Amino acid sequence: MTTTAPGPDDSVEGPPIREATRADLLEIYRLEQNAFPQPWPFSALESYLGEPGFLVAEADRDGVPSVAGYVIADTIPNHGTPLGHVKDIAVTPEYRRTGVATALLRRALAVLSAAGAGSVKLEVRADNHGALRLYRQFDFEHRKTIPNYYSNGNDALVMVRLL
Repeated sequence: MTTTAPGPDDSVEGPPIREATRADLLEIYRLEQNAFPQPWPFSALESYLGEPGFLVAEADRDGVPSVAGYVIADTIPNHGTPLGHVKDIAVTPEYRRTGVATALLRRALAVLSAAGAGSVKLEVRADNHGALRLYRQFDFEHRKTIPNYYSNGNDALVMVRLL
């Protein structure tokens, strides 16, 4: 039996990852507001509560649990085999480049695989070099460019990976 690894360095332990809860929403919303020039509204984040692909990485800030990052991923119908879609991923500034995004993406890919997705897509700002480096480590490949995808005129790269 052959299996495909979800991503790089599966042996490396990362932060605890769990499904997002209502208690996490305000922290997630604040992170979303600070991380993106076109942030999602609170109601959009709230609409994904209870979905298995809405995950948070936990941090311990002076003994108080908090959100170090989150990911939102789901599946959409695609000719009989669901297509995974990583819709949103963000990490708080103090936890960037510490493996949090890697752990979140690895877990999201596992959730999408368990849901029967045959492949996963995402959109990323063409000039977001850190995110591009992460996605390439997970074998995502650039499939097309969408000009002026973002409100500031930036292009989006559509990237796809087989599961």
